[in-house]
Amino acid sequence: MSTVPAIVLVGPMGVGKSTVGQLLAECLGLGYRDTDDDIVAAEGRAIAEIFVDEGESAFRAIEKRAVATALAEHEGVLALGGGAVLDADTRALLTGQRVVYLSMDVEEAVKRTGLNAARPLLAVNPRKQWRELMEARRHLYEEVASAVVATDGRTPEEVTQAALDALELKNA
Repeated sequence: MSTVPAIVLVGPMGVGKSTVGQLLAECLGLGYRDTDDDIVAAEGRAIAEIFVDEGESAFRAIEKRAVATALAEHEGVLALGGGAVLDADTRALLTGQRVVYLSMDVEEAVKRTGLNAARPLLAVNPRKQWRELMEARRHLYEEVASAVVATDGRTPEEVTQAALDALELKNA
């Protein structure tokens, strides 16, 4: 018998996947796992360092393996890195899963991510780069999603409840 996560969260960097994921796990009495944390633990360095030292394609290969492992092993709430959906094999693994796409608009993204140097894909011009990332990724997030929950102007608790409602799960 294979295990599958109860809920998988996808969405752009800074949308609140980690915060909402932890709240969802608490509400449902489940464990929480974040593939970005898995990568940092396995590689012994920050994601930004992997990007700088080895490039995005090397990071994406590491991410693909981490996501496949987490999807196979974790039964709780799982948050994926913002770019995990770029990989077609990863999207295929998400088929049939309860996937929540947490969305936000560009102004909210800039407020949340700012000029954070730890986010290598937004290092130069955050607004322009975030828009470009979302143009490339939005349809992929929507493709894998069972539900879309907007986070703009909402507290993490409100987003958590909206995700539970969207998936018709009961708050424990």
